[in-house]
Formats: sequence, structure tokens, C-alpha cells
Amino acid sequence: MLFVLELISALFLLAGSFLCISGGVGILRFPDFYTRMHAVGVTDSLALGLVIIGLMLQSPATIVTIKLIMILLLGLLISPAASHALAKAALHSGVQPLVSQKESEKEGPGHRTSS
Repeated sequence: MLFVLELISALFLLAGSFLCISGGVGILRFPDFYTRMHAVGVTDSLALGLVIIGLMLQSPATIVTIKLIMILLLGLLISPAASHALAKAALHSGVQPLVSQKESEKEGPGHRTSS
């Protein structure tokens, strides 16, 4: 039973670590601010949940589990709000999304991309 619990915990930690790394790769590979922020915003919430669940399975103490649940709830509330605030601040400061040439050719010369 203990081996199964350790294995499940390791799988959660491994999946969370993979998502953290994929978010980092998204920061490096995507072309503009908004797509980079989307890559990190999507992966960090799920990665946080998986890592915290993996740590909960590792800890036998109840107080540690309660603290991890509090960290998880705060992270799940703060992360999307911070991503939204960052995107809104970038939009208000004039950061425009990158539009590819294929998309701009489809839209035509007089089409506006932002409203």
C-alpha cells in the first residue's frame, strides 16, 4: 500500500514538473507577449495543483496537509487574477498582439485587428 501511494505521488509530481517545464518552453518559443502569457497562465495553475497534490500524498501529518490545501487554494485564486491583471495592463499600455502575415492577408488592407 505504501509503495502504491509513493508511486501515485511520484506521478503527480512528475506531471506537475512537466507542466512547469512546458510553460517555460512556451515563454521561450512563442512570438509575442500575449501568447507567452497564455502558455504560462494555463500551465501554472494545473502544475501547482498537481505538485501540491503530490506533496499531500507524501506528507503523513494532518497539519502539513492543511497548509498545503491553503497554499493550493491561494494559488488557484491568485494565479488567474494575476494573469488577467497583467494582460489588462499590457493592453492598456498599448502592447499589441503579433499578427502573422497569413492572417493579415486574409483580413484585407482596411481591417482592424483590435477594438
